[in-house]
Amino acid sequence: MLGLLALVLVFVDSYTTWLKPARNYLEEVVYPLHWLADLPGRMAEWGEESTLSRADLTSENHQLKAQLLVLRASQQRMSGLEAENIRLRSLLNATEMVKDRVQVAELIGISPDPLSHTFTINRGSADDVFVGQAVLGADGLMGQVVDVFSGHSRVLLITDSRHALPVQVRRNGLRAIAEGIGDGNLKLRYISPTMDIAEGDLLESSGLGDRYPAGYPVGTVERIEHDPGQAFVEVIVAPSEPLNRRRTVLLVFPSEEQLGSSGK
Repeated sequence: MLGLLALVLVFVDSYTTWLKPARNYLEEVVYPLHWLADLPGRMAEWGEESTLSRADLTSENHQLKAQLLVLRASQQRMSGLEAENIRLRSLLNATEMVKDRVQVAELIGISPDPLSHTFTINRGSADDVFVGQAVLGADGLMGQVVDVFSGHSRVLLITDSRHALPVQVRRNGLRAIAEGIGDGNLKLRYISPTMDIAEGDLLESSGLGDRYPAGYPVGTVERIEHDPGQAFVEVIVAPSEPLNRRRTVLLVFPSEEQLGSSGK
């Protein structure tokens, strides 16, 4: 009976439009049931996609962090190379004012003793370095070689309390002796209140004593103090060269003329 009824309904639906309103109504009624029936599968698929997407995002995030770390390390290295290039260019510019033969050396060690202003360079007797040899930076005199070994040497800075050198005021040629005072500065010996020297005057090596070549910047007069009870004024000099910042220096070799005059 039911089978016969089903055949009749199929025939009527196929060859007439009598059942179309009822079919549309039933489609509207059944659609929410289809949606509910399919919901578990779609939720499982969404959860799987979300899990995969989160894993992918986490993996990509780790990769990007690693790449960023590499790029930052490269940037730091590039910044270091840029700073080194600037130092080398400044040192190259310094060679333009040098009339004597020079040799480049690198700083490889600094004295840990705060009272000893010395550093070690990577040149020694194998490079013809000698005791008393002048050492230059990009901006002026740094010191002199005091100990020479086969592959390295020790340099005494002009700010060391054991060091003194003859200087002259570039403005008027006034001569004096500049000695280190151990605090990163120098002072001038035996300057009377009547001498023509002023703050801001540039001091340079005078060449006297055959120790340092003449004409290299030594420092700038930073402060002049006069105690009425003293016969001399105190003149404090700031070195031209930033002695604690250089990694590359110049060793000055005397000219043939200087060698002849000094008897070397």
